Amino acid sequence: MSSSTAETLTAAVLTVSDSSARGQRADLSGPAVAEALRKRSFAVVQTEIVPDEQPAIQNAITRLAGTARLVVTTGGTGIAERDVTPEATRAVCERLLEGVAERMRLEGAKKTPFAVLSRGVCGVHGKSVILNLPGSPAGAVESLEAVIGLLPHALQLLSGNTEHT
Repeated sequence: MSSSTAETLTAAVLTVSDSSARGQRADLSGPAVAEALRKRSFAVVQTEIVPDEQPAIQNAITRLAGTARLVVTTGGTGIAERDVTPEATRAVCERLLEGVAERMRLEGAKKTPFAVLSRGVCGVHGKSVILNLPGSPAGAVESLEAVIGLLPHALQLLSGNTEHT
């Protein structure tokens, strides 16, 4: 990676959960995702919890993308009525990275057939990558691990480092 590694490997974790936002349930996924990011040399600069409300999710993603090059959401990617994280993400992203989400589902399906029910997406907002993960701690970390090796290169490309070696 380039000499700006410390700068480009900043991350924010956004937990999307009605019950955690109300303080009725501990957020287990957000801290698990943050720890997995730290183990892969990402500096987690902010964590936040919002309810399953599309405007709140969109506002949080946009704000967090201003402070971190990678914004990882956990929760709200299923098919339940209040699962609107993918819609919020699409609304704030200029481009989608379909292959990243496909890879997460492909790897997840090796462990559980339910992985294909995840609607999580990955996209670009400005110079930040936005990545949706499932809400369960295990599913979130496993999905992140399936693609985390690609993220530094994606961030380099967004920074304008497009030279091939």
